[in-house]
Amino acid sequence: MTTDTKQHTTKNKTAFHPVAWGVILGTFLSRTGFFMTIPFLGIYLGQVKGIDPATIGAILALSLFAGTWGSFVGGALSDRIGRYPVMIASMALWSLVFIGFAFADATWLFFLLSGLNGLFRSLFEPTARALLTDVTPEERRTDVFNARYFAINVGGAIGPLIGLKLGIGGSSSLVPFMLSAAIYFFYAIVLVIFSIKYKPPAVNDSGSVTVKQMVGIMITDKVFLYFLIGNIFVFGAYSHLDTTLSQYIGHERIGTYSLLFIINTLSVVTLQYPLAKLMKRFSSLTALKAGCLFFGLGLLGLGSFDQIIFLALSMIVFTLGEILCFVIGDVLIGEIAPAHLRGAYYGASGFAFIGQSICTWLGGILLQTLGFDHGPLIFSILMLLTFVAYPFFHRGQQLREQQTGQTGKSTNVVSGT
Repeated sequence: MTTDTKQHTTKNKTAFHPVAWGVILGTFLSRTGFFMTIPFLGIYLGQVKGIDPATIGAILALSLFAGTWGSFVGGALSDRIGRYPVMIASMALWSLVFIGFAFADATWLFFLLSGLNGLFRSLFEPTARALLTDVTPEERRTDVFNARYFAINVGGAIGPLIGLKLGIGGSSSLVPFMLSAAIYFFYAIVLVIFSIKYKPPAVNDSGSVTVKQMVGIMITDKVFLYFLIGNIFVFGAYSHLDTTLSQYIGHERIGTYSLLFIINTLSVVTLQYPLAKLMKRFSSLTALKAGCLFFGLGLLGLGSFDQIIFLALSMIVFTLGEILCFVIGDVLIGEIAPAHLRGAYYGASGFAFIGQSICTWLGGILLQTLGFDHGPLIFSILMLLTFVAYPFFHRGQQLREQQTGQTGKSTNVVSGT
């Protein structure tokens, strides 16, 4: 870290660094814009543009596929040239993608825009997470990642309501897309101001790595490797929230889908901190194993029930998996990654997006092949795919315990105290 950054970090270890607050508040703004439009993109493409479910699945999958490889580039690049340049450029270019969605008509344009959406997101996200880790003391990282995730889900609760109010998903989707673009461009300007006001953490050029070396990291760090493989299936499960599920429920009941999406985000807001406190009793990889089970069971319920009360309960179960897997996963990476390779590790974690890509495409194929009347069968298949994560997390836990020589709470990365 530079002297300025270190002074902010050590001056008051009970408070977050101003840069961390900037990332957290900016995350709230950007995710509000994101959730205002992207979760409804599948509905928009089907109902307004008349694209079939399998093609929609492929369009949405391309975003996630591009994100898989973009994460490698973004993480390594942020270690080499710095966090701010990557974050500012990706956010500014990302704003143009939303403008493109507002005016595109040709199917090939939606493929292109979807790919760019995933690319710029994957450049920004690991870099922002690495910056949070850079400016936050180890004992406060769980708190700062919880705050970031809280901001994501407050934006996730507000965004869909604004999007629906402005007519997203229908023929009047121009305003929501343009508003999202404006939010992203504003955040890029805020990041420029922060880069001037607060000196960024020093970048260790000798420690930066190439994409090829990042692949080597994945292979040689066995705990990280098993974590990544498990995350492929976990991320695949999460991808169905705004892809397969949006088509399955939203094609006839957009109001019900919007309500479920809001329940998801409000559940994160209300359950995140109590659940994190509870999981202090267990190791991080135990939490990940429980999370993948909750993910799968929640998916099964969402595809099997019609009554809103049972759909809501299923979404809460799904959300428990989301909290356990994503918040704790971020902190785990921060602990096992060497300081000069944090960007690379967070970037390499984007490899799990390949699970989102494949499962998004698979969900669209299942909907078109089996039909919208076979929800229980479709989501049973998706549940079983989610459960595949369990043995990989379990093996990673065994190796982690062997490395540390500890088996209990001492391997836990959830504790923020």
